Amino acid sequence: MASLPVYRWRLAPEGLATFRQLRALGLRPAGQPVVAQLERPRRRKEPLIAFLYRIDLARPVRPMTPARWAALAKANAARQVCPECGRDAGYRIPPSLGMCVPCADAPQLAA
Repeated sequence: MASLPVYRWRLAPEGLATFRQLRALGLRPAGQPVVAQLERPRRRKEPLIAFLYRIDLARPVRPMTPARWAALAKANAARQVCPECGRDAGYRIPPSLGMCVPCADAPQLAA
């Protein structure tokens, strides 16, 4: 199995871009395979990795339709309802807590 070419930070050749760079250009990878890898070195840690895609094979981002906007609004609203107390928290409930902050801070009563 052939491995991907690896480029150092800021040394990738022209015509390749990361996912975020494609989005900034209004493009998406469109199912194309990853063609290279970008590594950003860090002190005392493993390097940050970003995958590179060909810009010439990228396609425009699909526009948001009214149905997509409605589905996104519904999903965001569902993330604000606390599963413990059932109230709308008014903010996105952190996945680390799994419940609203008042429920997480309330002392657990032994039954």
